[in-house]
Amino acid sequence: MDKVLKQLPQWASDKKTENKKFFAKLKKKPPKNLDYLMQELHTAEFERTDCLTCANCCKTTGPLFTNADIERISKYFRLKPQQFIDAYLRIDEENDYVLQEVPCNFLDADNYCTIYDVRPKACREFPHTDRKKFQQISHLTLKNVAICPAAFNIVEEMKKRISL
Repeated sequence: MDKVLKQLPQWASDKKTENKKFFAKLKKKPPKNLDYLMQELHTAEFERTDCLTCANCCKTTGPLFTNADIERISKYFRLKPQQFIDAYLRIDEENDYVLQEVPCNFLDADNYCTIYDVRPKACREFPHTDRKKFQQISHLTLKNVAICPAAFNIVEEMKKRISL
């Protein structure tokens, strides 16, 4: 996996123009069965991919924390929400709560999430390749293919299966 993670940013960079064109066309004319296809591709990829061998998302990026996430996680730690915010979060340039630093404070040495059962919604849904109306998050997917080998593979397979 280390070899793949070293090469992934270059692979994503090499495919960026192609992917941008593909997603621009996809946004204009999404196939009727897109949501079903994305669910199928996502499921198939994650039958082959073990996130615990990678955890690159946790090591290199931080999720957005919604107010519901903050409430849930602070309750788990038996902290007041503001105590949790002060200890772990900051407000980014888009006025969202994000981690103060990466890798994620809650990632342990074995790539397990120490708050897995109460993790943020953004973590539960990452890499967002099985979202409904997938074509609406193409900007996010373009970023995620450089972070997540599974997202990269899903997009490559999607381009093979959808002719635009």
